[in-house]
Amino acid sequence: MTRKSIIICTVIAALLATTAVFAQPWKGFRGSGGWGPGTQYNRMYNPATIETVSGEVTDIKAVVPYKGMYSGVQVLLKTAEEIVPVHLGPAWYIERLDMKIVKGDTIEVKGSRITFAGKPAIIAAELKKNDQTLTLRDTNGVPVWRAGEEDN
Repeated sequence: MTRKSIIICTVIAALLATTAVFAQPWKGFRGSGGWGPGTQYNRMYNPATIETVSGEVTDIKAVVPYKGMYSGVQVLLKTAEEIVPVHLGPAWYIERLDMKIVKGDTIEVKGSRITFAGKPAIIAAELKKNDQTLTLRDTNGVPVWRAGEEDN
């Protein structure tokens, strides 16, 4: 085989492979894994129960609030009055952020006080650490990670 034939065969093989990849049927948006605005979990967020608490992060955990949801990130926040779980959001979003929260950090959280699994918790809307502010939800509780996703 000549060099020209090898190049032509390589190009044809690459085109066929590319065509096969793009010929797969589109399955739609994958969704937010249960963390979207119209989901059972997000409907617990109540703008009427917004409060601001501050304290020390005593633990960081993965949490799956409801069966079938993607994993989320929760911090345990030790305030002057209690240790309260604070739900930040889906792990796939939180782990990509520049602001990192670690055990021992002092933070301030603004969010909706809820009862989850029979115990108090907070769904975070805003988190402050030192001079950094992280917005996770708007004033109505709509998550910032929802852009381009369905409500599932």
